[in-house]
Amino acid sequence: MGVTDPAGPVMDRDEVDRALARLGQEHEAIETSLLALQDHAGRRLLEGAELTGVTRERWQTTEARITLLWRYFDAYADTLRSAREIRTRRRWASREDLVELTGLLRGESVTVAGSGTLSESFSLAGLVDRMNELYATSLDLVVTADAVWSALPARIDLLAAELQRTRKLAHSVGVRPGEHPSGDDLERITRTLTRLREDVISDPLAFWVPAEGSSAPGGGRPDTTVYDREARALEDVRREIDAVLTVRQDAEARLIRLRDVLSRADRTLAEARTARGEVLAKIAATEVPVVSGPPTVLQEQLATAAEYRRQAQWHRLSPLLESLEQKAEDELLRARESLTAVTAPLAVRAELRGRLDAYKAKVARHGLAEDPFLVERYDAARRMLWSAPCDLRVAEQAVLRYQQLAAELLGGTGTPQDRKGDQA
Repeated sequence: MGVTDPAGPVMDRDEVDRALARLGQEHEAIETSLLALQDHAGRRLLEGAELTGVTRERWQTTEARITLLWRYFDAYADTLRSAREIRTRRRWASREDLVELTGLLRGESVTVAGSGTLSESFSLAGLVDRMNELYATSLDLVVTADAVWSALPARIDLLAAELQRTRKLAHSVGVRPGEHPSGDDLERITRTLTRLREDVISDPLAFWVPAEGSSAPGGGRPDTTVYDREARALEDVRREIDAVLTVRQDAEARLIRLRDVLSRADRTLAEARTARGEVLAKIAATEVPVVSGPPTVLQEQLATAAEYRRQAQWHRLSPLLESLEQKAEDELLRARESLTAVTAPLAVRAELRGRLDAYKAKVARHGLAEDPFLVERYDAARRMLWSAPCDLRVAEQAVLRYQQLAAELLGGTGTPQDRKGDQA
């Protein structure tokens, strides 16, 4: 749509002819735009839909605007037709004709009946401005509604189809409403999508986010907040179902691994209990931690998991297996730590034995193996380390005395720093 020239003095014949040509082109452009609006898919959908909410209110206003727009256009066309008739009366327009044409083309010559007894007067330029305004607001609403209807329902339908496939898959592995949280989630997503589609169809304008600073018709985007939230929720459920399916495929192997881990933990605890008895018999004056037995609750849960597998209750087996696998690894770690703690005194004794023999070999390399003082201290330390029960504190002092004497006899061959390292 265009804009006519403002009013001016009496027009000459050339000005009239140029104005009529321009107005004729403008008339065709306006008519084309109005017909396009009339045939717009969004407008036809708005006319046929059972609208609610903000869309219903705004469409009622827009319908009145479109009706008024056609009334304005008819008045515009009538005035243009009148002007053309005056211009075609004679080849050379008279002064009276030019005055009349100037009034029609530039004055407020267009009167449009309003509601009741009211009427409005416009110049052709003013009328075009008014039609441009009405057309822009009407087109904006039509384009906006059509954009929402073109985008959201189709996406909702695709998500609903995916939802149905997920529900069937969930049902096949025992994930049902009231029995599994994911089954409840699928029911909630179904209700939400059904309600969302109904709302989008009846009130599309409620799902539109206008673009800031945009004056173009339909400037903005559909509001997909609810859709996106439910799509993410469905994706979470799909991952849960995939996990359950993986359990169905790998359940036997995972149960075998669980039994193996728990068996290793039991054997390690048994070894720790045996070692504790050995430590109590061989090591004196030391605290040896008590070794607890294997937790029966894990065996009970393992039996429950095996029962779930036999009954194909995959949705129950999935979280139980995940929990058991973590608990079994923790139990194996606890058993190993218990064995390490129990055998620590034996490790200390072994370290002292090794240190004593290492120093014996060192003094032998320097020809001091037969030194009576060294032999005496070596024998004393060895008796303590190879006797039962062994007092580690006393034995360690005996080894240190042997080291110190060896360092003194070696003289300059060992620095104080060397001795410190030897005693480490």
